Amino acid sequence: MNKIIRITARLLLGFIVYGLAIVVMIHANIGLSPWDVLHQGISLKTGLTMGQISIGVGVIIIIIDAFMGEGIGFATLGNVFLIGTFLDIFEGLNIIPYANNLFTGIIMMLIGIVLAAIATVLYLKPALGSGPRDGLMLAINKRSSKSVGTIRTIIELTALTSGWILGGSVGIGTIISGFGLGYAIQIAFKISRIDSKSLIHESVIESIKSLKYKESVQQVETCAEVEEE
Repeated sequence: MNKIIRITARLLLGFIVYGLAIVVMIHANIGLSPWDVLHQGISLKTGLTMGQISIGVGVIIIIIDAFMGEGIGFATLGNVFLIGTFLDIFEGLNIIPYANNLFTGIIMMLIGIVLAAIATVLYLKPALGSGPRDGLMLAINKRSSKSVGTIRTIIELTALTSGWILGGSVGIGTIISGFGLGYAIQIAFKISRIDSKSLIHESVIESIKSLKYKESVQQVETCAEVEEE
């Protein structure tokens, strides 16, 4: 039970930090991140909110991840629904100021990137499912000779280009995020000693089966102790 509490706390911390990271990058005020450029571009074409688009895009990528063999775990679902929730909470609290000059904006963007990399490690290490975009990164990484940083950068730039074509806002912060996030995650992986190629995530179904098995084992052990007394 203590292990479950620790893992749950780690996942929640990861989602909270990621929500904070997105707010910091938005408030850097020097351009949206590549995925937010895409979300905004689709939003402009469809009339849906960026939040709705973000969830929709996440669901589509989850389906692609599943076809590529990445497990859809509790952390995957939390990534789709909780990060946006914490983002809205931080925005509502209004505790992160907007940058009023380029230098401050660049510093805030870099801080946001570091926070996002830390958050990624926090919720990926328990191997209970990656975020939709991280799952795509890991799935491609396992099927190619490219590094995590290179693959993430290619994915980010693809989202950026698509969003820009659709009319999303691009700035210097977009470029910094597009090139920097992948390599920040790669460095965080090395520091945390995570081997992305051997990382096998536990799906929701596997997690439920594991919990049921542990419960049955505990019941058997409890019965055995009672009989011995």
